[in-house]
Amino acid sequence: MTQSLNRLKDTFASFSAGQKAVAVVGTLALLLAGFMVFRWAATPSYSPLFSNMSAEDASAVIDELEATGVPYEISNGGATVMVPQEQVHETRIALSGEGLPASNDGGYSLLDEQSLSTSQFQEQTSFKRAMEGELATTIEAIDGVRTAVVRLALPPKQVFAKEQDPATASVLVATDPGDTFAPEQVQAVVHLVASSIDGLAPEKVTVADSTGRLLSADDATSGTGAGTRAQAVEEYQDDLSAKIQRTLDTVIGPGNSTVALSANLDFDKSVSTSTTYQSDPAAKPLSRSRQRETYNGGAAGNAGAGGPVGPEGQMEQQPGNGEGAYNKETTTEDNAVNQVVETREAAPGGVESLHIGIALDANAPVKVSAGDVRDLIAAAIGEDLDRGDTIEVATLAFDRSAEEAAQQELEAAAAADAKAARNEMLRNGGLGALVALMLLLAWLKGRKRAKARAEATTYVVEQLRLDQATRAQQPVMETSAAMVALESAERNEADDLREELTALVERQPEDVAQLLRGWLVERP
Repeated sequence: MTQSLNRLKDTFASFSAGQKAVAVVGTLALLLAGFMVFRWAATPSYSPLFSNMSAEDASAVIDELEATGVPYEISNGGATVMVPQEQVHETRIALSGEGLPASNDGGYSLLDEQSLSTSQFQEQTSFKRAMEGELATTIEAIDGVRTAVVRLALPPKQVFAKEQDPATASVLVATDPGDTFAPEQVQAVVHLVASSIDGLAPEKVTVADSTGRLLSADDATSGTGAGTRAQAVEEYQDDLSAKIQRTLDTVIGPGNSTVALSANLDFDKSVSTSTTYQSDPAAKPLSRSRQRETYNGGAAGNAGAGGPVGPEGQMEQQPGNGEGAYNKETTTEDNAVNQVVETREAAPGGVESLHIGIALDANAPVKVSAGDVRDLIAAAIGEDLDRGDTIEVATLAFDRSAEEAAQQELEAAAAADAKAARNEMLRNGGLGALVALMLLLAWLKGRKRAKARAEATTYVVEQLRLDQATRAQQPVMETSAAMVALESAERNEADDLREELTALVERQPEDVAQLLRGWLVERP
């Protein structure tokens, strides 16, 4: 470990100032990332323990959690207490055993404390409060609803009165920040409240939001599928206009036509009753009465002034000798007559009339006839001239200046984005190349130093070995002038070698020290 630390220290010491800065910054970044990952992994995931609590309940719950040592967090302005997800159920059960939360905002639990001394007024008031609390809880279960307040007006029933006062209800909803209450959700609240109270009509339910904006309307139950008539008309017009526009775009291309549509819808609810009488000639009669009378007389005067009566009940004058005859025959038949009573109820939202205006671009690449376009649209919408439908098609030159300006702005924005992306890519590439170059230079420098270190080490070793061999092989000679000269030359050579070694030690003190340390270790 000491050798590894020394190598790391020597390597870091060999770096330049820029390389040292990069190494320090990179090490700090790695340590910070490791710390953040450890903190994220060690932090527990919190889930709501109780929500929408009163201040008293929140304080009592927090005191109990602190006493038991359960970690917690507070959110939603102190109305929600959160604990680690794996401790939610056991903590909730433990607090419920302690009777927390203790307060009760409503619901059927209000009826649990009824006693024999409770008056009828108190019983009715408690029932109304219970229904208000249950309805508020049910409405708060809808996505996007933060809180809901329900108020009911339930008049007492009159025993002998023909008409009872209607029950009414008002609902105040507060949505989460950024959410809006859709018309379909308003309809759901209206019908939910109306279906929960006996005798409460949907049109008697008023829904408003926390800003004071009225969400429901008188025609909320008209069956149009929207909250108001204006919304129903707008939805119908948008849907039909989109269909016509898709057809025109297919024929003459996108952007070469425009559609303006106005629809008149009938929101009146009407009921019609018709009665039809029908008879079957082939059916046998229910009753039949037939009467026949015949008379023959000899005197001429019996025929009267008008003569005898014929088969049709009229008198006939018989020719001849004056003898008369009288015949009478009557038939009465009662046939069965079928009676058909038909009741028709017209649902609101029917189309009274449609008025469509279509403009075609005169400079469009595809040329079409305005009459052909009109016939096509008339067939597509089912034109009814009896109800007053009108379709007008005109060919005009479109003003493309705004479109061209928008196109130029889009192109400029796209070019700017492309330039920014290119600059970012070049910058990233330059930084990468710079880092690679720095690493390459560091590697080359380290390699050069290693090579120089190896050469210096080899040179020192060879010089020392040569010096030892020369000293071992030198014979013992008598002191003479020649020996003195030789020793002087050797001293000069030794001095030169010593100077070279001194210079080598000054240039590379760490390498020489490591070499000597290795020799000392290898010595027996």
